[in-house]
Amino acid sequence: MTASEILAALVGRQATVAVAESLTGGLIGAALTAPSGASAAFAGGVIAYATELKERLLGVPGDLLAREGAVHPAVAAAMAAGVRALARADYGLAVTGVAGPDPQDGRPVGTVHVAVAGPENRVWHRDLLLNGSRENIRAHTCQEALDLLLGVLQVNSGEHSG
Repeated sequence: MTASEILAALVGRQATVAVAESLTGGLIGAALTAPSGASAAFAGGVIAYATELKERLLGVPGDLLAREGAVHPAVAAAMAAGVRALARADYGLAVTGVAGPDPQDGRPVGTVHVAVAGPENRVWHRDLLLNGSRENIRAHTCQEALDLLLGVLQVNSGEHSG
């Protein structure tokens, strides 16, 4: 239901979204394109699984990646802003994190950062520490990302979610 609500909110304001995914590997884009009529609001996405692609395709600063690694709130924010600019979308939604089975960049499995970049260069983010299997972490990340985007859209339209 969330994807349909997101698309309706975007269409209602004649806005678009693009996604930049790492650990979810396309799950968010798949969810957003599942409802019919998605092309009215979904611009596209980038699956930047490799750290180098986060820099090259999405413009994440190399010094940030070198200093913090790929799993960091500022990386998620830069990915969201980068995909928004790349796709010329109104909103960019990004996720980066560790789904497992091993830690990455000193971050434990389940560490996830979600960010939305929107008009006026505003950024909203959510930092998570999830438990469960790799599959569960990826699915939960997808849902958390969609929930964050929906919350941003509802707040910006004067609606509030409970």
